Amino acid sequence: MSAMRGLARAAIGWLAAGLLAAGVLGGTTASAQEPRAAKPANACPTSGTEMPTDMLFGDWDARIDGHPGVGKVHLAKHPDYDGVRGTITRGGDGTPAVVAQLAGDIDDDGMLNLDESLDGKAISGVWLGSLQPDACGKQFKGNWRDAGDASTHSFTLDKTGTPGTAP
Repeated sequence: MSAMRGLARAAIGWLAAGLLAAGVLGGTTASAQEPRAAKPANACPTSGTEMPTDMLFGDWDARIDGHPGVGKVHLAKHPDYDGVRGTITRGGDGTPAVVAQLAGDIDDDGMLNLDESLDGKAISGVWLGSLQPDACGKQFKGNWRDAGDASTHSFTLDKTGTPGTAP
């Protein structure tokens, strides 16, 4: 009987060693994926992949090449997913103000993606931009595509205010 116990203990030992080597029982291996080290809370993100969604919340100025004036953007937490929703207001300087809805997020590649809609149903514009490395999370540059005529224009989005609430 003691020979059986010895074999059982040896088998359990080998099984535990194998599970440890595979990383199942609290050990790790060289191939185990390490979590990405978090930046200190006061560190500035240098890419969109380092930027938490809540840094998008608040007020921004939007400048689109070929379009007069500065659009006023307000972004807040999206109620349905880890992203943002808000508005952009254009005009108002002697012309009727036009308000469009925005919704989007920062994708896995660190790019800001926003869909714009004038009527809340159809997409009227698409924003795709990258965080500027030296802007500490306060400037994106990229391209805005007008869905009406498929034209593409460069844009700059500059943070102007503090975090806000949902529009």
